[in-house]
Amino acid sequence: MRFFRLLKILFIAYRYGLDQIVLTIAHPGVARWLKILCFWRNLSQPRAARLKHALERLGPIFVKFGQTLSTRRDLLPPDIADELALLQDQVPPFAPELALAEIARAYGRPAHEVFTEFEEKPIASASVAQVHFARLPDGRDAAVKILRPDIERVIEHDLALMDVGATLLEKTLRDAKRLKARQIVSEFAKYLRFELDLMREAANCSQLKRNFADSDLLIIPDVYWSWCTPTVMVMQRMRGIPISKIETLREQGIDLSQLAARGVEIFFTQVFRDGFFHADMHPGNFFVREDGRYIALDFGIISTLTEYDKNYLARNFLAFFRRDYRTVAMNHVESGWVSANTRIDEFEAAIRAVCEPIFARPLKDISFGKLLLRLFQTCRQFDVEIQPQLVMLQKTLLNIEGLGRQLDPELDLWQTAKPFLERWMSEQVGWRGALKSIQAEAPRWARELPQLPRLLHQALTKSESPAPALLEEKLNRLQKTQKWLFYLLFINGALTLALLGLFYYAYP
Repeated sequence: MRFFRLLKILFIAYRYGLDQIVLTIAHPGVARWLKILCFWRNLSQPRAARLKHALERLGPIFVKFGQTLSTRRDLLPPDIADELALLQDQVPPFAPELALAEIARAYGRPAHEVFTEFEEKPIASASVAQVHFARLPDGRDAAVKILRPDIERVIEHDLALMDVGATLLEKTLRDAKRLKARQIVSEFAKYLRFELDLMREAANCSQLKRNFADSDLLIIPDVYWSWCTPTVMVMQRMRGIPISKIETLREQGIDLSQLAARGVEIFFTQVFRDGFFHADMHPGNFFVREDGRYIALDFGIISTLTEYDKNYLARNFLAFFRRDYRTVAMNHVESGWVSANTRIDEFEAAIRAVCEPIFARPLKDISFGKLLLRLFQTCRQFDVEIQPQLVMLQKTLLNIEGLGRQLDPELDLWQTAKPFLERWMSEQVGWRGALKSIQAEAPRWARELPQLPRLLHQALTKSESPAPALLEEKLNRLQKTQKWLFYLLFINGALTLALLGLFYYAYP
C-alpha cells in the first residue's frame, strides 16, 4: 500500500510539473532543458495554480505544508504565495451526504433530530475537517466541525512514507542525522494525530478560553460539550473579519500596526505566561472583531512547554535582544545543544555574524531566507542539534512573522516582544520569582518532611541486611537532618511573611 502511495505522489508531482517548478526557482537553465525533453506534458496552467492543485490532490499533510509556506512571502515568489494562501480556507469540501452520514454515525440519529437547523453547505473546509453552521435546540447558533471521511488511513500512509524518507536521509546524509529527521517526523505525526480527535481539540479550546478569560487581546468560543464526540465538535458560532482581508480591516478603521503588535503579544503570552500555545497560527485560523480583538477558530494543534524550556527560551531571546551573543553561545553549550568542547569565542563570533544584520533595520528590509540559510550553515559548522520538542514553537514563530509581515511590513518583531520578555524574566528570576517559589513549595515541604524517617527506615530494612549499628547511626543522622529541615522551613516561612509585609507597606 505504501508503494502505491509513493507511486501516486510521484505521478501527481510529474503530472503537475512540480519538478519544473522547483528547477525554475533553483536552476532556470536546467528547467528549460527539462521542458524541451518533456514536450508532451500539457502545463498550460500557471505554475502557482499547478502547485496548489497538486498539494490538494496529495492530501492533508501536503496541504498543511502549503499553509505554512503561504505565510512566508519572503521565501516565495509572490504568485506562489498568493495561490498557496487559498489553501487556508478554500480546500475542496467533501459531499454533504458524507457530513450527514458522519453526524448520524456520531449521534445515532439524523442531523434534523440533533439540530433544529443544519446548513448542508460548509462554511469552511480544511485539510482534516470542515465546518457547517447549525442551530441547537435551545436556540444558540453553533459551528459544527466534522472530520473528513477515511482521513485516518490517508494520514497514516503519508506519515509512514515520511518516516521511511527520514530514515533514508539519516542513513545517507550527515546533516539529516544531526537534525534528527526521524524525531521531527515523529513529533509532527503526534500533533497531526491529535487533530484527528475532536474531543481533544474541544478540551484545548476550553483550556485556552480559561487562560484568556476577560482578555482584551483574544476571544475564544464556548464549547458545547453535550454535542461533542471524537469525530464531531460543536462550539459557539463566532462572527468577525478574516484576518487575511486587509482592505476590509482598513475600511472598518482597525489599526493594522496595533493589530500586528497584539498578535505578537498573544503569542508570547501563551508561550511564557501559560506554556500552552496555539501552534497553528496561520491567517486562516483567526478572525478580527470590530474592537480589534483576535478570534481564534481552530484548536487542533496546541503545544506545551516545561518551565525549563520557557526559562531557556526567555534567556536566549533576551540575550538576542541585547545583542549579548556570548550569553547565547554559553546557553547552547550549558544546555547540551552543542559539544562542551566548543570554543565559546568562535561560536559567539559566528552567531554575531548571522544575527547582527537583524537589528537597526525594519522587518520588511530583512531577507529571512538568507538569514535562515546562514543560520543553517552556522549550525552545521558547530554541530548544533535541533530539539524536536521545540519544532512546533519554531513553526509557530514563523507563522507569527508571516502574519506580522502581512499586517504591518514595518513591524519589528523583536522590539515588540522585548518589554514583555523582560517583565516576565523579572517576575521569574528576581525576588518576586524567589518568593513565588517559596510559597509554592512550602506546603509540599510541610507535608513530606515528617514522612522522611519512616520512608528511609522502610528503604533500609528492605536492603540487604544492614548492620544494626550502621542502621542506628543512619537513623540518628536522619533525625538530626530532619530537625534542621524543620528549622529551615520555619525560617523560609518567616522570610515569606517578612517579604509580604515589606511589600504591603512599600506598595499599599
